[in-house]
Amino acid sequence: MGVAAKPDNQPRPAGPSDAALVVAARAGEDWAREALFRRYSRMVFGLCYRLVGRDEEIDDLVQDCFLQALSHLGRLSEPQAFGAWLTAVVVRTTHKALRRRTLATRLGLRNRGESVDVESLVGRGAPADVVTELHAIYRLIDQLPARVRVALVLRRVEGMSQDEVAQAMDVSVSTAKRLIVEAELFLDSALRDAPPRRLP
Repeated sequence: MGVAAKPDNQPRPAGPSDAALVVAARAGEDWAREALFRRYSRMVFGLCYRLVGRDEEIDDLVQDCFLQALSHLGRLSEPQAFGAWLTAVVVRTTHKALRRRTLATRLGLRNRGESVDVESLVGRGAPADVVTELHAIYRLIDQLPARVRVALVLRRVEGMSQDEVAQAMDVSVSTAKRLIVEAELFLDSALRDAPPRRLP
């Protein structure tokens, strides 16, 4: 079973199926590539944002995800599963971007700051204590190693099952479960004001 693509609750547009578009795109049809981009651009942007956060290069990251996917369509064995396959491509591409960002921060080439605009994620009527807690959580998420962060966001924000997280990250289910538990223990410890476990 494939990873469920999350099209941001948009109705499936009319037109050719994903499988038909993939076949046409493999044959070099530019209109099919553009149709796939239009169909999935919101999903890819949303997933990149939720995984990486606010980043001056988020648009470049989205384009890189599509470039990776569209230039490797030959690797997709089931054209009808394009959405799930694209999700996995986005996860791999953003994971690499997170690792580069972490390295740049450690080398002093990038300022560490809160990467997610919390106000854009909560309703206007949200209580002040909820907003404060969300700020704290996202600051903590930024401290997680890239793989642990990706696993946590896929599970808790994207709502994927452990099997889907494993598939999207191309790891075993037991590894996905371990990464999720590791992140949750770290967050739980930190939010209880106990000294958080240091992660590698």
